Amino acid sequence: MAEVKKSPPGGDPHGGGSRGAGGWTRFVTARPRLTLLVALVLTALAVLAGGGVADRMGSGGWEDPAAESTYATEALERRFPGSQPNLLLLVDAGPAGVDAPAAAAEARRLAERLDAEPGVDGVGSYWSTGSPALRSEDGRKAVIAARIAGEENDAAAVLDRIAPEYRGAHGTVDVSLGGSLAVRHEMQVTIQEDLLRAELIALPLTLVLLVMVFGSAVAALLPLGVGIVAILGTNAVLRGITEFTDVSVFAQNLTTALGLGLAIDYALFVVRRYREELATGTDAYTAVRTTLRTAGRTVLFSALTVAVSLAAMLVFPQYFLRSFAYAGIAVVLLAATAALTLLPAALVLLGDRVDALDLRRLLLRRRAPRKAAVDGGEGAGWARGAALVMRRAPVFAVLTTAGLVLLGLPFLDVRLGTADDRQLPVTASSRVVQDQLRDGFPGNPGGGITVLAEGPATPAQYADYRERITTLDGVVRADGPVTGAGGHAYFTVTPEGEAVGAEAQRAVAELRAAPAPFETSVTGQAAVLVDSKDALAERMPWAAAIIVVVTLLLVFLLTGSVLIPVQAVVLNALSLTAMFGAVVWVFQDGHLSGLLGFTPTGDIETTLPVLMFCVAFGLSMDYGVFLLSRIKEEYDATGDHEHSVRFGLRHTGGLITAAAVILAVVMVAIGTSRVTNTKMLGLGVALAVLMDAMVVRSLLVPSVMKLTGRLTWWAPGPLRRFHDRFGISESDAYNPSPPPRVEEVSDKQREMSSLRP
Repeated sequence: MAEVKKSPPGGDPHGGGSRGAGGWTRFVTARPRLTLLVALVLTALAVLAGGGVADRMGSGGWEDPAAESTYATEALERRFPGSQPNLLLLVDAGPAGVDAPAAAAEARRLAERLDAEPGVDGVGSYWSTGSPALRSEDGRKAVIAARIAGEENDAAAVLDRIAPEYRGAHGTVDVSLGGSLAVRHEMQVTIQEDLLRAELIALPLTLVLLVMVFGSAVAALLPLGVGIVAILGTNAVLRGITEFTDVSVFAQNLTTALGLGLAIDYALFVVRRYREELATGTDAYTAVRTTLRTAGRTVLFSALTVAVSLAAMLVFPQYFLRSFAYAGIAVVLLAATAALTLLPAALVLLGDRVDALDLRRLLLRRRAPRKAAVDGGEGAGWARGAALVMRRAPVFAVLTTAGLVLLGLPFLDVRLGTADDRQLPVTASSRVVQDQLRDGFPGNPGGGITVLAEGPATPAQYADYRERITTLDGVVRADGPVTGAGGHAYFTVTPEGEAVGAEAQRAVAELRAAPAPFETSVTGQAAVLVDSKDALAERMPWAAAIIVVVTLLLVFLLTGSVLIPVQAVVLNALSLTAMFGAVVWVFQDGHLSGLLGFTPTGDIETTLPVLMFCVAFGLSMDYGVFLLSRIKEEYDATGDHEHSVRFGLRHTGGLITAAAVILAVVMVAIGTSRVTNTKMLGLGVALAVLMDAMVVRSLLVPSVMKLTGRLTWWAPGPLRRFHDRFGISESDAYNPSPPPRVEEVSDKQREMSSLRP
């Protein structure tokens, strides 16, 4: 029999090796009713604090604040408000045409009235400028352009106030509202409505699935309660963050998905371990103590790995990505805190009643005793599957890896773009306006490139510069200059093709490289896209390095192995290939667009791959930690490598699959959104989670661990001693010594360990 070392001085006799673990256990279980009461009060306060958080969020955030395009946009807004219109009034004069006297008079009255509105600047129109770019090719429609100044939320408030006064019939003309501000505002409202619908879909389905997993309605409600607490708490945190910085409304989708998904993961893991401990005949208090020292440590460790993956988005300058880091870190830590505080308190109070209201008895007249189910047959199929995979390890490793790589090949053709009105459904009012502008006007009003000129210059120099940029590749026409005080002017450039297409991006590069007798800076949708891609390319290596290095360190602390952390990073990356391949094949190339109800644009929004990578990688690590911790626990006890892999899959395979299915249901509910980016995020991450749980954890992990054998657990002496001192283990016994050799484990011990819950 392998010798088990005694606890070190000051350690807890039940394991954990530290007074901190025992102190935390006593803290959360000593007064469970008080703990739950305090949690209820804090949750009520979170509801009040987080109320109306969506109204304070923005729908932009793709720009780099330090980019040239951002500087030019802000300078133009100060000096030439009319050069950057964000509100477009599409005036439809019908068969009479926009040049009919009655239509022209009504349009001029509307423009004058709009110019007098507080908060509205730079009003211009076809009727005041005569610009052909502001008149449709059929002559039936024309545009009044304006800019509503201020921060996103302030501008949206002005739009809400004035929109009802301008939208609709006015004399002989009919007016519709479009422009970037109207698009973003409608997108924000749509996301809020879709999020509410997603929650109404996800919550009842999640409850049904939890009842199917646990059987008991009481046990099923516990994970749901933890998730609700995490979501409400995160909304309060985000409300506080909006006081100091911009937060994207899209982050609320991640709050709901991770709040439910991770809370359910952690609660499943804790409740499952608690029920296993009860099955051994221990009392509720002892079962909770053991659960916190084992599964509780793993939950905390898992939360740290997920939080690190999400925190990597803080290195990016775009507040769209940073917002997901704010929401993700908050919801992960709150979910883990609730799972390790509220859940143990509830379990102490419930005791055996955690199995109350067993709804499966309505379907199964005869049900085996819980202890027999846990100790005997439960998970045997996963153990047999792992044994089969390990017997044919080279075949499963090669075929699974090849299949995942093949699924990811479409991503090699990815084209990055920027989000526009086509994110919205075709019936959205601002989308309808933008479609008409895109299809019926000679240029896309508000969608060109603007060049800001700063410094003294003569009319001849301005004219020479305009002629020079007209000849550049990708440029159709250059208008201007429009001059102002202080030696400032700007030119409006119409690019070839789409406003953010390849030709427009090429034109931005040409304009920035063109010599000029004054300082120039370029902005517009294409320039913002170019700068955003440059910022992502510059920061992505740092984000990836943070994720990889911290993941390697954390997994080493969990396992004490040098090889397993490398395996974890590589296998996690492989689990994402199907997601990225599907994103390009479906959302960029447009396959299944009719079924899923979106408009393909031929590209993927620039920040989405980064966001999806960080989220999906973190969730993959979540499941990886659950499996590795149980394998490590058994390996410490027996020293039998192959048996430990089978044991780990037997005791976590069903749990991980159930958690993945539930999280996928939540993500698919998010994916029912009418906004394409949200649809892409939800469906893509759902696919990644299912591939990780059902393919990588079931096939790749056991086959690769079989191939690496006992080398899997190797570490050089200094690192092994470091792990002995600082490592984290789910084992309930303190054992700093190396595991016994396989030949020292008796047949009886192996038999008993295989039955251990």
